[in-house]
Amino acid sequence: MKIDGHVHFVGDGSNGSGCWLRSHTLLDRIMEPVVKAQAGILQASQKLGLDRAYEERLTRLITQSSLDAVLLLAMDYPYSEDGNCLQAKAKFYVPNDHILSLAQADPQLIPACSIHPARTDAIEELERCANAGAKVLKLLPNCHLVNCSNPRYRPFWEKLAHLGLPFLAHTGGEFSVPVLDASFADPRILRLPLECGVTIIAAHGAGKSGLRDPDYTTDLIQMMDHFPRLFTDNSALASPNRWRTIKPLLDPKVQARVIHGSDFPIPSGGLGPWMGGLLKAGDYMKSRKINNPLERDVFIKQAVGFHEDTFTRLGQLIP
Repeated sequence: MKIDGHVHFVGDGSNGSGCWLRSHTLLDRIMEPVVKAQAGILQASQKLGLDRAYEERLTRLITQSSLDAVLLLAMDYPYSEDGNCLQAKAKFYVPNDHILSLAQADPQLIPACSIHPARTDAIEELERCANAGAKVLKLLPNCHLVNCSNPRYRPFWEKLAHLGLPFLAHTGGEFSVPVLDASFADPRILRLPLECGVTIIAAHGAGKSGLRDPDYTTDLIQMMDHFPRLFTDNSALASPNRWRTIKPLLDPKVQARVIHGSDFPIPSGGLGPWMGGLLKAGDYMKSRKINNPLERDVFIKQAVGFHEDTFTRLGQLIP
């Protein structure tokens, strides 16, 4: 089964989804139409509402691609360590129930829940989502404010391991969502859940997003020698700011732990990999002619050297 293991849902609640999206900064207001254009919903969202336009567009893109399914991600609020919801610091929210309902209606969508472990109902919500069909847990530790190695979260990680759901954890820099603690981008904070037996997919190869971000890719690769349940994904690496992380992930030993992901609707194109000498000029020109952004990302990942099993590996990890 060929899966894109990193696809976001974006909604505004216009279709009763419970989602919302806000623009914090001037950069947000500039990027919002760019992201909508990348998703192909710039005009449709004005007529149908963002929820329905995005859902319909995503379904068409999957059907018209070489993919069999995508992992569709919920997005929880950030919380403080003592369990207080920090809604004002969030940029967008996608409730678990909306993702679960979409997945029940469409087998092309694999649901990933998002649950902050500091929530008072965290374990109960995790069990509820798993029973309802969730296959993965998704969090951005640096943006959700999760120190994953905080001992108070051990029962949560033990429950996650017992349920057999992998943990898709953002690693490395980030600029599209507000960062609340940049130190939590370090994959070494994932040791506790790994020690509890959780299968972890460290998103983005723990690489840089901004020029001043630390690059944790070497640390991540070193951790793989000690933790056989540690994987990574190549999501968003076909972009101008993350393409440098591609090369270390192409190492045959490392690539055996890589899972394909696009990070849709974040724009994906071959300019960065081509400028970095990882993508041939002819392949770059071919990629520019592929209108389907999910399929364009598949093509670029194959062209730079990611193996076919990176597209099927997630299917072997999820329950």
